[in-house]
Amino acid sequence: MAHEATLPATLAAASRPVRSATTESHLARLTLIAVSLLFVALFILAPLVLVFAEALRNGTGELLAALTDSDTFSSIRLTLLVAAISVPLNVVFGIAASWAIAKFEFKGKAFLTTLIDLPFSVSPVVSGLIFVLLFSSHSLLGPWLQSHGIKILFAVPGIVLATVFITFPFVARELIPLMQEQGTADEEAALSLGASGWQTFWYVTLPNIRWGLLYGVLLCNARAMGEFGAVSVVSGHIRGVTNTMPLQVEILYNEYSFVAAFAVAALLALLALVTLVVKSLLEFRYSAQIAASRRH
Repeated sequence: MAHEATLPATLAAASRPVRSATTESHLARLTLIAVSLLFVALFILAPLVLVFAEALRNGTGELLAALTDSDTFSSIRLTLLVAAISVPLNVVFGIAASWAIAKFEFKGKAFLTTLIDLPFSVSPVVSGLIFVLLFSSHSLLGPWLQSHGIKILFAVPGIVLATVFITFPFVARELIPLMQEQGTADEEAALSLGASGWQTFWYVTLPNIRWGLLYGVLLCNARAMGEFGAVSVVSGHIRGVTNTMPLQVEILYNEYSFVAAFAVAALLALLALVTLVVKSLLEFRYSAQIAASRRH
């Protein structure tokens, strides 16, 4: 009887129209969209357009001349070199740390996860000062390094170390939640079928994380090329030797070489836009792959 009494109420509730999760009026929605677009236009698109406009103020000839200057070309080469070294190192670390955190239980797991987030909470300038304290001539390691002819500060090794420290969370932070969501079922199945540890990683784990890994690599590479604070502290600002592209922009701007400064800034912005486009394509491909796997 109780079931029969509740049946009409259940049917009535089922017949009611389903309300939208968002109940704002049409005007409120348009206002929110307009505010968002205005914010993006003022604080992102407008500065970006101004950078390219200033770089092309005197024509493409002066733009190319600024980019082919010996010091500027050296900064471009150094920036690409630092990114080419630091990104693969962070890929190795990110995969190893993500595998350990997502696939195993061990003491200190929470502490390791916290350490991975450390560069996000520490100022890049402070990060650079850490390496100065470690490798300067007045530190414990400094005299030993000098006696063996090893130069860390004001040289490429110091810039690479600072860049690696700043960028190492990006790959790991993309892979940890992905691996945790996937679990260990696929790896256990491969091992039970006789696959070795390397075969399991190469043919099972790596294909499962490839899109997240590529996404993390893009973010890591973008930050490595655009890092300023930590690199500024450890580089020594030696023109043509230890200046990366962001540091070269600062020097040119302070010397009132505005067209040259904006030319280098435009090149950095162009690299960032390329990274953004590739990131969007990867996100679209990854979303399509997830949707296809759910349908099957």
